[in-house]
Amino acid sequence: MAAAPVTVPRMKLGSQGLEVSAQGLGCMGMSMAYGERKPEADMVALLHHAVAAGVTFLDTSDVYGPHTNEALLGTALQVGEVRGKVQLATKFGITPDVRGVRGDPAYVRAACEGSLRRLGVSCIDLYYQHRIDTTVPVEVTIGELKKLVEEGKIKYIGLSEASASTIRRAHAVHPITAVQLELSLWSRDVEQDIIPTCRELGIGIVAYSPLGRGFFSGGAKLVKELPDNDYRKNLPRFQPENLEKNALIFERVSEMAARKGCTSSQLALAWVHHQGTDVCPIPGTTKINNFNQNLGALSVKLTPEVMAELESYAAMDDVQGDRYHSTFLNTWKDSETPPLSSWKGN
Repeated sequence: MAAAPVTVPRMKLGSQGLEVSAQGLGCMGMSMAYGERKPEADMVALLHHAVAAGVTFLDTSDVYGPHTNEALLGTALQVGEVRGKVQLATKFGITPDVRGVRGDPAYVRAACEGSLRRLGVSCIDLYYQHRIDTTVPVEVTIGELKKLVEEGKIKYIGLSEASASTIRRAHAVHPITAVQLELSLWSRDVEQDIIPTCRELGIGIVAYSPLGRGFFSGGAKLVKELPDNDYRKNLPRFQPENLEKNALIFERVSEMAARKGCTSSQLALAWVHHQGTDVCPIPGTTKINNFNQNLGALSVKLTPEVMAELESYAAMDDVQGDRYHSTFLNTWKDSETPPLSSWKGN
């Protein structure tokens, strides 16, 4: 299948020199979370299609699978000299059982070595701390990452789901290139504190789940069609008691999309693109047709008036249910770590 006829612009992510495609590709769903694991050959074909289309910023993590998603990208990178064309981002910090978070130096180094091996590369372009270990001073974690930069094993350092104060403390040890956070029409709490902090420090913003985990593609209908082992069926926003009201948000977005001659997902994704030239969304998909449709969002232009109208459809008071269960949110929202002076590790 030919690449979508859309020119993907390039952008500077952060202020340390990393250049990526203005839209990336989130790869988690190729290996986990959304039903059955997808056939490797199909996913390799999708990855190659994405790179040929100009989407060269690929996002994975050691916990996706766990480990199988990195191995999938490693396979794709070995064919057709793809490695030299992409900007590869992966993450560490969430332990394989998805129940713990670690940021101690020994774990950081071991995780990096494991990712390098599975990806089949000598250097990771952007290496994120996936979640903040609240038992380890962030200065200690970033200090070990700094060593990995100096050793040539990673090029740039990122954080994911970190508080503004944690971002500041980390940035004081070594420049943070990007912060990955959830940002979509119905997830905008980061606008208050996190995004302004990133912009003050010259840190790029990578938006995951920019389509609300597919909600802005299919609304309530999507949820009804999900297989039983799709983790979205357990998320608060997708529960019946919340879905009925959230469906009204989707209906309004769909009506505007029809007026503009695009799909609801393209409109929602275009809104993320219009948040600023420092914002790079990384929508995920397992289908080439959906990938091509997502690329079409780059051609959707929105006026300030349209942006304001869109945002009014999904005001925070109107969105029902949290984006994760409270058990996870309570841990991730407050990512403060102990002071460096308290660290007694090695």
